[in-house]
Amino acid sequence: MKDRYGSLTIVLHWAMFLLFVAVYASMELREIFPKGSDPREAMKMWHFMLGLSVLALAIVRLAGRLLETAPPITPAPPAWQTLITKLVHGALYALMIAMPILGWLILSAEAKPIPFFGLELPALIGPDKELAETIEELHEIGGTVGYYLIGLHAAAALFHHYIVRDNTLLRMLPRRG
Repeated sequence: MKDRYGSLTIVLHWAMFLLFVAVYASMELREIFPKGSDPREAMKMWHFMLGLSVLALAIVRLAGRLLETAPPITPAPPAWQTLITKLVHGALYALMIAMPILGWLILSAEAKPIPFFGLELPALIGPDKELAETIEELHEIGGTVGYYLIGLHAAAALFHHYIVRDNTLLRMLPRRG
């Protein structure tokens, strides 16, 4: 039985991490530019495109997850930790799918273009300013929840590596040459 995830799964995991950093950074850093300025609008456009990239990568990751068996954690964690792990991973996947779709719905309801690296994606719904505001509130709440989920995921990996001293983190790291 293998002791690590496959190379593709590891690459996809860390690519998603980098995408998350870029998505959050583009939204947070837009604040340093004046409203309506070209740099601020560029940051928003990157936020949209990178967010939609999260959705695309999440679909690939879900397919991979269905095809690949997770390597066992040794020593095996207690059942309650396994349950919490499944719940957090489920919440992370829900975040990776729901947040980009909410963003797409916001732009659609605001009758704005949906940019995706030179393409313009179709609107999912018709213009509706009130609905756009409601969806935007949900998107912002999801963004805040995402900070905590990602932080919890990282903290748990470090806890398992440095305190519990099991192979949880090592399973998702590439082998050293």
